[in-house]
Amino acid sequence: MIITETKLEGVLIIEPQVFGDARGWFMETYSKKKTPQIDCDFVQDNQSFSAQKGTIRGIHFQKPPMAQAKLLRCTRGAVMDFAVDIRPDSETYRQWVCVELSEENKKQIFIPRGFGHAFLTLTDDVEVQYKADNYYSAEHDCSILWSDPDIDIDWGIDDPIVSDRDSRAQLLKEVDL
Repeated sequence: MIITETKLEGVLIIEPQVFGDARGWFMETYSKKKTPQIDCDFVQDNQSFSAQKGTIRGIHFQKPPMAQAKLLRCTRGAVMDFAVDIRPDSETYRQWVCVELSEENKKQIFIPRGFGHAFLTLTDDVEVQYKADNYYSAEHDCSILWSDPDIDIDWGIDDPIVSDRDSRAQLLKEVDL
Protein backbone atom coordinates (compact mmCIF):
# COMPACT_ATOMS: atom_id res chain seq x y z
CA MET A 1 0.00 0.00 0.00
CA ILE A 2 1.17 3.49 -0.82
CA ILE A 3 0.23 5.94 1.93
CA THR A 4 0.36 9.67 1.21
CA GLU A 5 0.04 12.34 3.89
CA THR A 6 -2.03 15.46 3.16
CA LYS A 7 -1.78 19.02 4.43
CA LEU A 8 -4.30 18.05 7.14
CA GLU A 9 -2.53 16.11 9.86
CA GLY A 10 -3.82 12.56 10.06
CA VAL A 11 -5.77 12.62 6.78
CA LEU A 12 -4.20 10.01 4.51
CA ILE A 13 -4.62 8.91 0.91
CA ILE A 14 -4.17 5.16 0.53
CA GLU A 15 -3.46 3.38 -2.74
CA PRO A 16 -3.77 -0.38 -2.37
CA GLN A 17 -1.64 -2.72 -4.41
CA VAL A 18 -3.82 -4.39 -7.03
CA PHE A 19 -2.90 -7.81 -8.39
CA GLY A 20 -4.52 -8.61 -11.71
CA ASP A 21 -4.52 -11.31 -14.34
CA ALA A 22 -6.84 -12.66 -17.03
CA ARG A 23 -9.41 -13.63 -14.37
CA GLY A 24 -9.68 -10.15 -12.84
CA TRP A 25 -7.96 -8.61 -9.84
CA PHE A 26 -7.42 -8.84 -6.06
CA MET A 27 -6.45 -6.25 -3.45
CA GLU A 28 -6.34 -5.84 0.30
CA THR A 29 -8.65 -2.95 1.18
CA TYR A 30 -7.39 -2.72 4.75
CA SER A 31 -4.56 -4.23 6.74
CA LYS A 32 -3.82 -3.03 10.26
CA LYS A 33 -0.30 -4.41 9.82
CA LYS A 34 0.35 -2.44 6.61
CA THR A 35 -1.21 0.82 7.83
CA PRO A 36 0.19 1.51 11.30
CA GLN A 37 -0.63 5.21 10.76
CA ILE A 38 -4.30 4.27 11.13
CA ASP A 39 -4.39 3.73 14.87
CA CYS A 40 -8.01 2.79 15.46
CA ASP A 41 -10.22 -0.25 15.70
CA PHE A 42 -13.03 -0.28 13.16
CA VAL A 43 -16.39 -1.41 14.56
CA GLN A 44 -18.88 -0.64 11.79
CA ASP A 45 -18.98 -0.85 7.97
CA ASN A 46 -21.33 1.43 6.02
CA GLN A 47 -22.34 1.76 2.39
CA SER A 48 -24.18 4.52 0.54
CA PHE A 49 -25.71 4.71 -2.92
CA SER A 50 -26.26 7.93 -4.86
CA ALA A 51 -28.30 7.67 -8.05
CA GLN A 52 -27.36 10.92 -9.78
CA LYS A 53 -24.19 12.70 -10.82
CA GLY A 54 -23.85 16.03 -9.01
CA THR A 55 -25.08 14.82 -5.62
CA ILE A 56 -23.40 16.26 -2.52
CA ARG A 57 -23.48 14.34 0.74
CA GLY A 58 -22.16 16.21 3.75
CA ILE A 59 -20.43 17.87 5.48
CA HIS A 60 -21.09 15.24 8.18
CA PHE A 61 -19.48 14.28 11.49
CA GLN A 62 -20.34 13.00 14.95
CA LYS A 63 -19.61 14.97 18.11
CA PRO A 64 -17.57 13.46 20.94
CA PRO A 65 -17.78 11.09 22.66
CA MET A 66 -19.16 9.37 19.55
CA ALA A 67 -16.78 10.98 17.03
CA GLN A 68 -15.76 8.67 14.20
CA ALA A 69 -12.64 8.06 12.16
CA LYS A 70 -13.45 6.73 8.68
CA LEU A 71 -11.68 4.79 5.96
CA LEU A 72 -13.57 5.40 2.70
CA ARG A 73 -13.50 4.02 -0.82
CA CYS A 74 -15.71 4.25 -3.89
CA THR A 75 -16.62 0.83 -5.25
CA ARG A 76 -18.89 1.99 -8.08
CA GLY A 77 -18.61 5.19 -10.10
CA ALA A 78 -16.53 8.12 -8.90
CA VAL A 79 -16.60 10.87 -6.27
CA MET A 80 -14.57 13.84 -5.15
CA ASP A 81 -14.16 13.12 -1.45
CA PHE A 82 -13.52 15.93 1.06
CA ALA A 83 -12.10 16.04 4.58
CA VAL A 84 -12.63 19.31 6.49
CA ASP A 85 -10.67 20.19 9.63
CA ILE A 86 -13.24 21.18 12.28
CA ARG A 87 -10.84 21.19 15.24
CA PRO A 88 -10.99 24.79 16.55
CA ASP A 89 -7.47 24.64 18.05
CA SER A 90 -5.88 23.25 14.89
CA GLU A 91 -3.53 25.28 12.68
CA THR A 92 -5.52 24.00 9.70
CA TYR A 93 -8.98 24.73 11.16
CA ARG A 94 -11.59 25.18 8.36
CA GLN A 95 -9.16 23.94 5.70
CA TRP A 96 -10.03 21.01 3.47
CA VAL A 97 -8.46 18.47 1.17
CA CYS A 98 -10.05 16.39 -1.53
CA VAL A 99 -9.21 13.33 -3.56
CA GLU A 100 -10.95 11.54 -6.38
CA LEU A 101 -12.03 8.08 -5.33
CA SER A 102 -13.28 5.74 -8.02
CA GLU A 103 -13.84 2.12 -8.84
CA GLU A 104 -11.00 2.50 -11.36
CA ASN A 105 -8.30 4.13 -9.22
CA LYS A 106 -9.25 2.19 -6.06
CA LYS A 107 -7.83 4.97 -3.85
CA GLN A 108 -9.06 5.37 -0.29
CA ILE A 109 -9.05 8.23 2.18
CA PHE A 110 -8.59 7.94 5.92
CA ILE A 111 -10.29 10.72 7.88
CA PRO A 112 -9.53 10.78 11.61
CA ARG A 113 -11.81 12.04 14.36
CA GLY A 114 -12.13 15.83 14.41
CA PHE A 115 -12.87 16.19 10.71
CA GLY A 116 -16.04 16.64 8.71
CA HIS A 117 -16.63 14.49 5.66
CA ALA A 118 -18.41 15.12 2.36
CA PHE A 119 -18.39 13.94 -1.22
CA LEU A 120 -19.64 14.99 -4.63
CA THR A 121 -20.67 12.30 -7.10
CA LEU A 122 -18.91 12.59 -10.46
CA THR A 123 -20.99 9.85 -12.12
CA ASP A 124 -24.45 8.34 -11.84
CA ASP A 125 -24.95 5.20 -9.73
CA VAL A 126 -22.25 5.72 -7.12
CA GLU A 127 -21.52 3.41 -4.20
CA VAL A 128 -19.26 4.48 -1.34
CA GLN A 129 -18.20 2.08 1.39
CA TYR A 130 -16.48 2.99 4.61
CA LYS A 131 -15.30 1.67 7.90
CA ALA A 132 -15.93 3.65 11.11
CA ASP A 133 -14.20 3.31 14.46
CA ASN A 134 -17.31 4.23 16.46
CA TYR A 135 -20.97 3.33 16.16
CA TYR A 136 -23.55 5.62 14.60
CA SER A 137 -25.30 7.83 17.16
CA ALA A 138 -28.25 9.96 16.04
CA GLU A 139 -27.82 12.05 19.20
CA HIS A 140 -24.25 13.03 18.19
CA ASP A 141 -24.78 13.24 14.41
CA CYS A 142 -24.13 16.71 12.94
CA SER A 143 -24.00 18.46 9.59
CA ILE A 144 -22.27 21.61 8.44
CA LEU A 145 -23.73 23.50 5.50
CA TRP A 146 -22.05 22.26 2.32
CA SER A 147 -21.77 25.85 1.04
CA ASP A 148 -20.39 27.39 4.26
CA PRO A 149 -18.40 30.46 3.09
CA ASP A 150 -15.90 30.12 5.97
CA ILE A 151 -14.89 26.70 4.61
CA ASP A 152 -15.29 27.73 0.96
CA ILE A 153 -15.10 24.34 -0.72
CA ASP A 154 -14.72 24.58 -4.47
CA TRP A 155 -17.24 21.92 -5.48
CA GLY A 156 -16.89 22.65 -9.18
CA ILE A 157 -20.67 22.57 -9.64
CA ASP A 158 -23.33 25.30 -9.68
CA ASP A 159 -26.54 23.42 -8.91
CA PRO A 160 -25.85 20.27 -6.87
CA ILE A 161 -28.41 17.77 -5.64
CA VAL A 162 -28.55 18.13 -1.86
CA SER A 163 -30.81 16.47 0.73
CA ASP A 164 -33.22 18.54 2.81
CA ARG A 165 -31.11 17.75 5.87
CA ASP A 166 -27.90 18.97 4.25
CA SER A 167 -29.55 22.10 2.81
CA ARG A 168 -30.71 23.08 6.35
CA ALA A 169 -27.38 22.35 8.07
CA GLN A 170 -25.68 24.94 10.24
CA LEU A 171 -22.65 27.03 9.44
CA LEU A 172 -19.50 25.81 11.17
CA LYS A 173 -19.40 28.93 13.36
CA GLU A 174 -22.90 28.03 14.66
CA VAL A 175 -22.01 24.44 15.59
CA ASP A 176 -21.19 23.73 19.21
CA LEU A 177 -18.02 21.68 18.87
